[in-house]
Amino acid sequence: MLYHAYELTHATLAPFKAISEITQQISSSPLNPLSYTPMGRSVAASCEVLSRMTRRYGKPQWGIDDTTIDDKAVPVSIDTVMSTDFCNLIHFNRDLSGLKKTRKSDPKMLVVAPLSGHYATLVRGTVQALLPDHDVYVTDWCDARNIPAAVGSFDLDDNIDLMIDFMHFMGPDASVLAVCQPVVAVLAAVSLMAADDDPIQPHAIILMGGPVDARINPTKVNEHAESKGLSWFENNVISRVPFPMPGVMRKVYPGFAQLSGFMAMNIDRHMEAYMDLYNHLVEGDGDSADQHREFYDEYLSVMDLPAEFLLQTIETVFKEHKLARGIMTHRGTPVDPSKIKKTALMTIEGGKDDICGLGQTAAALDLCSGLSAKKKLEHVQQDVGHYGIFNGRRWRTEIKPRIAEFIRSV
Repeated sequence: MLYHAYELTHATLAPFKAISEITQQISSSPLNPLSYTPMGRSVAASCEVLSRMTRRYGKPQWGIDDTTIDDKAVPVSIDTVMSTDFCNLIHFNRDLSGLKKTRKSDPKMLVVAPLSGHYATLVRGTVQALLPDHDVYVTDWCDARNIPAAVGSFDLDDNIDLMIDFMHFMGPDASVLAVCQPVVAVLAAVSLMAADDDPIQPHAIILMGGPVDARINPTKVNEHAESKGLSWFENNVISRVPFPMPGVMRKVYPGFAQLSGFMAMNIDRHMEAYMDLYNHLVEGDGDSADQHREFYDEYLSVMDLPAEFLLQTIETVFKEHKLARGIMTHRGTPVDPSKIKKTALMTIEGGKDDICGLGQTAAALDLCSGLSAKKKLEHVQQDVGHYGIFNGRRWRTEIKPRIAEFIRSV
């Protein structure tokens, strides 16, 4: 019923949104003399704010057409190199033919984007910073509402299997950078590969802001997951995809439910941001308005998650803390990070992270007791929050250089 109510609300608002958009176009048209008056700008601003708060946001484009290498613009094409029902592996292929020096030795980097409600384009800034000196691949997750129910389920165990498949595709010289939620699946996958003495274990893994041990400095996200029984999540946030979407009748955790939860954590900040947008539009501050649009176009673009993945993740990671307690299994096989001896490990955390508490990711360093000290590195960026560890100025100028130095030195 949750999903149906959401769709009904959108259908009910459709006429009002259409009227609002038409009013905005008229009020902001250069041919309309009122568009140059405070009243005209105020009406146009009000209509845009209403439209942006109620519209549907589809999957964003990557918008990465080139990168800069050795002070030269290098074209970039995005190719799907491996396709599965729930995720595609895409390659940001740099055309290096115009460079004087060969860059074939640039390290391969698999960026594992979060499967947490947002599209993989959330790590656009991560990719852009890595491209000049890395050969970058990214997990491009598929929206569960577009996957037919007949395809079957996808849970945390399937996620771990998929990580192993992607690492096999990448080869033993590749490094893996996991952003937020997938740190558990990546660490588990590498642990299983190490236990099997897999010849294609990754060169290094970089775990960024993920809940390896959610008992440490719990945040509101952790407390919410622990305070509710698993049946509460199944009964209150899980819904079936309605007709006529391709995934009709598939049980999912709707993206809008995830987004609502995140926005509720900082509702005052988001309300202030939209008030600021209104003021910027009235004042004619186009640059500030564009910054708002760019951020929220990405932030409000959400996808549905397979229900079984969410429920198993909540139970394994946030309730039972199985990986941190040493009792996690994968299809009956123990997951033991102490078996990792070849793959170097770096953890990255934000000092102001209100989603993944400080210390939750660094717990992986103790779990990987089989690694020598020279193969382990902890980095805490004191002045950034959750998104700042993989996007923004601090990521580009301080965090990313540390990663590049680490994977080249181990």
